[in-house]
Amino acid sequence: MPEHGPLNLVEVGKLIATAKQLAKRYRALTGRPIGITGEVAEYEAARILGLELAAVRQSGYDAVRHRGKSIDRLQVKGRCILSSNPGQRLGRIDLTKEWDGVVLVLLDANLEPTAIYEARRAEIELALSAPGSKARNERGALSMNKFKSIGIKVWPAG
Repeated sequence: MPEHGPLNLVEVGKLIATAKQLAKRYRALTGRPIGITGEVAEYEAARILGLELAAVRQSGYDAVRHRGKSIDRLQVKGRCILSSNPGQRLGRIDLTKEWDGVVLVLLDANLEPTAIYEARRAEIELALSAPGSKARNERGALSMNKFKSIGIKVWPAG
């Protein structure tokens, strides 16, 4: 297997654009998603926020952000918003892995980014350990509304 250096986001962007069109056609024909939301979210987070995507299958995080000499290890979560379902949940957030924050990329029906939120590990740990929700406590799954309430909107600026 060849070693890969930093991704060429221009080339990846071309592939993602094609994949978005295929996903849109697939949903129109079948009424079902094709399952590329995570990859699109990672690409859009890297492109918009200037992140560097981590190696494939990196345990605990999907991207890194360089801040001077420090590095933030970030999980990237994506959600395609087709309705106003307030109960939608993020994928599992594993507190046993090493990471510093989580970025949530919201996508529209065409898999185009509409907003990006970020929350730090400390706030996520508090929210996941709060009493009352089996999904939160046992499965590490926060609702989108809860994530938005503990995080900050980082894109678009507003």
